[in-house]
Amino acid sequence: MKKNLLPGAVFLVLLFCAFGRQAPLRRFELKGYAQGTTYSIVYYATDSLVSLNQTDSLLQRFDRSVSLYQPNSLICRFNRSGKGIRIDETFRMLINHALQISRATAGLVDPTVKPLVDAWGFGVVKATHEPDKEEVESLLRNVGAGKIALKGNFLHKTNPGVQLDLNGIAQGYSVDLLALLLERHHIHNYLVELGGELRVKGRKLGNEPFKVGIEGISGDDLDPAPMRKVIEPGDGAITTSGNYRKHHAAGGKQISHLMNPLTGYPVQNEMISVTVYAKDAITADGYDNGFMAMGLKRTLSFLSKRKDMGAYIVYRRPDGLIADTATTFFNKYQ
Repeated sequence: MKKNLLPGAVFLVLLFCAFGRQAPLRRFELKGYAQGTTYSIVYYATDSLVSLNQTDSLLQRFDRSVSLYQPNSLICRFNRSGKGIRIDETFRMLINHALQISRATAGLVDPTVKPLVDAWGFGVVKATHEPDKEEVESLLRNVGAGKIALKGNFLHKTNPGVQLDLNGIAQGYSVDLLALLLERHHIHNYLVELGGELRVKGRKLGNEPFKVGIEGISGDDLDPAPMRKVIEPGDGAITTSGNYRKHHAAGGKQISHLMNPLTGYPVQNEMISVTVYAKDAITADGYDNGFMAMGLKRTLSFLSKRKDMGAYIVYRRPDGLIADTATTFFNKYQ
């Protein structure tokens, strides 16, 4: 006897359609305060899968590891120690990357730069005077990536005076960790920003790309001007280092917060700012200060050999006028 299969077939089709239909993506935004600045996250998902409590908790754990403003953080405990301490995974990742970048930049990026940062007035406790030549030479005895060594989870130092400052790379890594939190919740369209450091993936609603504005300099001073350039970065990270925001006056001249770990003195060259594009923010943030110290020619030469990173550079020409340039890799995203 022939059976009627139509009702069952209709049921299967309806079941397939019910499970195959996806809820539309919606826009969610989180805003908070961390690391002495603000952060913002925009993501697109079917529901509010990540909350402000989750992001705040992540950033608080991060600070307990590497914040110089928390006396009981691991990095402060290391700086007070005589021989070193056992560190956590966040600290270990940052040290490993910082040491790799230090080698790649011939020591112009150095995690042990804290004594110089403090002495020139940019530390947690402000210095009362500008260091003289003898003081700088004394400080340099405690500066150098070779004065620390990571063995397992124990970070060693050669002498008690060695102190770490990971601010040149830590903010970028915290942006990466926020992006990883989103990814773990299957969110693949987002923009994460913390203190101006960015991580972008996917697109906005309507398949519209994310656009990022890069601040410029106007005239002959160092006051920020309206956006100098707008790019569509695709999937990746963008960070900026510059001399025009963090500096103070001494002896009638502007002193940069960026230190040259090889000389012991603040960076002074034609560089005004450098915006770096890389696959992740720990890389972009880790290199941007190094490029500021390298100067224009060395930076362009260095990046000409890299296929995974690019930069947009604002600099002062020998005639005093402000100019800009971008590497081929960076120009792809304009």
